Amino acid sequence: MDRLTEMTCFVRAVETGSFAMAGRVLSMSAQLVGKHVAALEQRLGVQLLVRTTRRHSVTEAGQAFYNRCCAVVREAEEAEAAVAEFGRTPRGQLTISAPFTFGSTRLMPFIADYLARNEAVSIKLVLTDRTVDVVGERFDVVVRIGTLEDSSLVARRFASFRLAPCASPAYLRRRGRPLTPSDLRGHECLLYNYWLKPPLAEWTFEKDGTVETVTVAGRLQVNDGRSLIASAIAGHGIVLQDIEILKRHFATGELEHLLPAYAGPLREMHIVYPPGRQASPKLRSFIDALVQDFSGRAPTHSSRAVSTAET
Repeated sequence: MDRLTEMTCFVRAVETGSFAMAGRVLSMSAQLVGKHVAALEQRLGVQLLVRTTRRHSVTEAGQAFYNRCCAVVREAEEAEAAVAEFGRTPRGQLTISAPFTFGSTRLMPFIADYLARNEAVSIKLVLTDRTVDVVGERFDVVVRIGTLEDSSLVARRFASFRLAPCASPAYLRRRGRPLTPSDLRGHECLLYNYWLKPPLAEWTFEKDGTVETVTVAGRLQVNDGRSLIASAIAGHGIVLQDIEILKRHFATGELEHLLPAYAGPLREMHIVYPPGRQASPKLRSFIDALVQDFSGRAPTHSSRAVSTAET
């Protein structure tokens, strides 16, 4: 049997958790996937997977072999992709993950425009505030918001946005208007609740070089910025959100910008993807277009290693 095929079947079996799921990814039967893995184990003389009725687990030797195989399989796939797509127009499907609020309000208009200009490309967009496994879940590119840590992934910063506090006129008539960040402690604040993380309850403001962090509290926590904004419009409390998203609500009078003399927290946005993936024309064109659209400058190719960080 082909050694690379055996390794590919093994890697996909580990990543998906079953021969059946690996077969779907590789477009082959579960029996054939199992046959390739068995041949690999026989050739190596060691058990890599412990089979059960529906799923399997990885042995210690299997985990060590998997760590090495991933790089080999990825390099082979990227080499084939680079040759197959060299010099061609962007084509094929991109699988992308982005946070709920940013994805629905600011990324979607860009994607619609990108698809109109690249008719051979299709996009599968997954909106979630969960920190996805970029490699294990086979995403081509992921949008991250917040601080990134070092790892083997690659990131390109493409924009940043400023958060601002606001509330409805009805709420302010009922509870009064905060004049300083410390006044927020006496108000009902609507909190953004991250996936499997504490809610964003520390709001930081800066004025004339002085930074002030206030711990706020509120009875409502939601992991969707759009829902928090709707709640603020309904008069339920003060919300801290992307000022670009809030501007239209300021214009209609639904919400009022609070503490305008203070600069709210700044959030950086990065595009994260596995090393070598940007060789694909479809991904390269998407990333360059996104950087240019959001930064307003010609795209650059600087990058740095990062890990999966908070969305």
